[in-house]
Amino acid sequence: MLLANLMEKRQFTRILFEAPAQFDLGDIHYEITLIDISLKGALIKEPEDFQGKNGDNANITLTLTDGESNIRMEGKIAHVSNNCVGIKCHHIDLESATHLRRLVELNIGDQELLNRELAALINYH
Repeated sequence: MLLANLMEKRQFTRILFEAPAQFDLGDIHYEITLIDISLKGALIKEPEDFQGKNGDNANITLTLTDGESNIRMEGKIAHVSNNCVGIKCHHIDLESATHLRRLVELNIGDQELLNRELAALINYH
């Protein structure tokens, strides 16, 4: 029931996208595995020796398969549980947002749903 309630509250579709990425927590840099990504955040596997906590500033850089394009998100740790770290995005540059939008678009396969999520992102507080 808790999972069903969580899914009902989720405004942004998560794209399962397991890939290597870089996670920066202040001056500490981790090579991590991204589990999923959305227009408003990401879920990563908890790095070894992880010292982060809810509310800490965190940045993720995901290099796309072309080897040249990156998605960079600046955010805060939203939760740490079950060996996973959830990051809530607070800033993303235009180029990264364009790449992320395309990634979501390719994986959702539903233009109407994507448009609703983009509208929700604009109105998100």
